[in-house]
Amino acid sequence: MNLLYSADEESLRDSLRGLLRSRSWSADDGFDADVWRLLTTEVGVTGLVVPEKLGGAGASLRETALVLEELGRFLVPVPYLGCAVLAPVALRVAGDTSVLPRIADGSACVALAVPFAGPLPSITVAGGELTGRVESVADALVADVLLVPADGGLYEVAADGPGVSRTPVVSLDVTRPLVDLELTGAPGRLIGPAGPAVAAAFTAGAAVLASEQLGVAEWCLDTTVEYAKTRLQFGRPIGSFQAVKHRLADVWVSVTQSRAVARYAAGTVSDEDDLGGTEPRLAAALAQAHCGPAAVRAAEECVQLHGGIGFTWEHPAHLYLKRAKTTSIALGAAPAHRRELASLLDLDAAY
Repeated sequence: MNLLYSADEESLRDSLRGLLRSRSWSADDGFDADVWRLLTTEVGVTGLVVPEKLGGAGASLRETALVLEELGRFLVPVPYLGCAVLAPVALRVAGDTSVLPRIADGSACVALAVPFAGPLPSITVAGGELTGRVESVADALVADVLLVPADGGLYEVAADGPGVSRTPVVSLDVTRPLVDLELTGAPGRLIGPAGPAVAAAFTAGAAVLASEQLGVAEWCLDTTVEYAKTRLQFGRPIGSFQAVKHRLADVWVSVTQSRAVARYAAGTVSDEDDLGGTEPRLAAALAQAHCGPAAVRAAEECVQLHGGIGFTWEHPAHLYLKRAKTTSIALGAAPAHRRELASLLDLDAAY
């Protein structure tokens, strides 16, 4: 597998960076509708994994991972992970593609109604109506369609339909809002079995989420290095002190390793027809076991090495730390992924 970025990937990266650098947004808002519209309609990133015959680009999860890397670098408050990764993968594995053209052209945002961190809830179905509660669902605040696992099936539910209540949750990361879903007799359409669809979405999500964590870590490292070059203490740049050099060198090594791990994971899950196989599951578990803690460490060093300003609300360092912290437990924390690795490799688990 070639872990280097292809010419097409570099072109996509340049387009994204040009767009995102020219925009400004408030991460505290939790969602920027204008940036989301530009990403969906002008760049078309939500349709990357949608087949061309359905209006998409016919690309792979490797390209979506590149998008997530840039969104993580700029900390863009948009529902890309849920709408462009988790939902399309779940729909394709479930065997229903009717919503995919709307995802591709940006006319619909679709969210997989599962907890961002935690076990799947129990949703009951009676007469085609769903009842139950799902806590801390990511990207569902602005969703038009919900994909709800219930009684072994995956159901399509209108987010603004009858019997659906969405309550925003006060969460650590304001750039990725969470909501609690309350379903009380909400009409749903069965689109396929939930087990394989949700499992595949989790594998794909965990694998490409590592690229978002890589983007977060890269921003933290680059920003801190630049600050260390210009911040003077005792008449010298703080970057000239050996203790600071060593800490930044350790972060650089960790980020470099994360890039290799994230690229490997993205390349391994690029074949969406084999997400239930051992290799994709192993790559996804490895990615989250390494990249989650690496992003947290990079963000912690960013806050600390920026000194007093790094602890202020005005500096964005705390937002990157919060994103790193929340993604490190989303779709499974590092210990859970290490146990998954041990199981797949038939080794004793290390906690």
